[in-house]
Amino acid sequence: MTDLTNLTVSQIRDGFRAGDFSAREVAEAFNANVAAAKALNAFIVETPEHALSAADQADKDRAAGTLKPLSGVPIGMKDLFCTEGVQTTAASHMLEGFTPTYESTVSQKLWDAGAGMLGKLNLDQFAMGSSNETSYFGNVISPWRRNDGSNAALAPGGSSGGSSAAIAARLCPAATGTDTGGSIRQPAAFTGISGIKPTYGRCSRWGIIAFASSLDQAGPMAQDVRDCAILLENMAGFDAKDSTSLNLPVPQWEAGLSSDLKGKRIGIPKEYRVEGLDADVARVWDDGIAWLKDAGAEIVEVSLPHSKYALPAYYIIAPAEASSNLARYDGVRYGLRDLPDGANLQDMYAATRAAGFGPEVKRRIIIGTYVLSAGFYDAYYTQAQKVRALIAQDFAKAFEACDVILAPTAPSAAFGLGENVDDPLKMYLNDVFAVPASLAGLPAMSVPGGLSKDGLPLGLQIIGPAFDEQSVLNAGFAIEQRAGFTARPEAWW
Repeated sequence: MTDLTNLTVSQIRDGFRAGDFSAREVAEAFNANVAAAKALNAFIVETPEHALSAADQADKDRAAGTLKPLSGVPIGMKDLFCTEGVQTTAASHMLEGFTPTYESTVSQKLWDAGAGMLGKLNLDQFAMGSSNETSYFGNVISPWRRNDGSNAALAPGGSSGGSSAAIAARLCPAATGTDTGGSIRQPAAFTGISGIKPTYGRCSRWGIIAFASSLDQAGPMAQDVRDCAILLENMAGFDAKDSTSLNLPVPQWEAGLSSDLKGKRIGIPKEYRVEGLDADVARVWDDGIAWLKDAGAEIVEVSLPHSKYALPAYYIIAPAEASSNLARYDGVRYGLRDLPDGANLQDMYAATRAAGFGPEVKRRIIIGTYVLSAGFYDAYYTQAQKVRALIAQDFAKAFEACDVILAPTAPSAAFGLGENVDDPLKMYLNDVFAVPASLAGLPAMSVPGGLSKDGLPLGLQIIGPAFDEQSVLNAGFAIEQRAGFTARPEAWW
């Protein structure tokens, strides 16, 4: 019998509908993989019973002829999405033991579509990080290894590192992620899977623990482009509970998938050809250009002159919003409370936040509080927002000359755990290609493009105009078909 855990979402959906296997068989197979791969530390909480319950309902629905879009499909849920009755921690000691009494809009949409949950996936604490090393519950380990025989543990990317590692290791066929400055795309690139950040506002933020509210956006991560389209259709949609939600119909992205790009123009940003660009990254980028040309597209050079300011602007805006959002964690209403003997209210605030937040979260709160303080707000935060507007204008002008933009997802392949942990600036540079699209609120996707000389996955990023996820998905689909990326990590765990 086929190993069900090697199937994609679309293959599980179609095979289940055809009667090739039961939903319970699928759920049991993935539950077994999750239980066998604890060494990866991809899950904070495992929920095998949730997956089995949804599977049993799917089997009943199939018998009754009342199937739903995701009937028979179990998924992983990033532990940033509130799940009713299931611990939700944002990978922080601050929320350890917090069990929501409500469901996030995105997760509820997925359950309504028939999906089941295999567990809550590990991440960088409060989604702050690029390597999944800031989690209070320990770092996630990528299932990939370099081909040099070193067997050194590698980072799965972040913040959605639990999601990326779990999909690459076949612990789940797909998972939710969130992307603030690249946290879907960069981990997807590091682990050889696909992931899309939709236009800001496509997916509701209600019930997602906030990091930077003007940047956070949910999106799907999966083995291939089709699966991302399927998941996104069932995650997106207007939500009156989210003031930033787009009141637009949800397109049929899967039905619109096409690898024929005749008449399309692909923009190549000249500013991204930076001096010292990793040779493997440059090679895969050139391959991507050739594949899109083969699909019928015209290649044009575009300019994004303010991209060089994107990273510093992001690391002012995101910490500022984090400082504001995380002020709610004070030991008074919910979450951790540290109350030393004889402590007053101010002492409790200080003790709780000192114990509850990790070093990276504290670093960003300090930066954010500083740039928002009197005397510095205009000098830093206001200027960063002006730069953000210029970056958005650059993209708008570029899209007058092209339909989508092709660029690398990350400046390198996955790095070793611990390599960058003591150098925050070097860690932040991992987001250099991903941050501009986040600041502009644009849809952007990473698809596997090839392997580095060390045998590690490298991703190609497609950025599209606002609301045009279809063009992004189609370009990714064209690359996917021509790249023929079938490499998988060995099941060493």
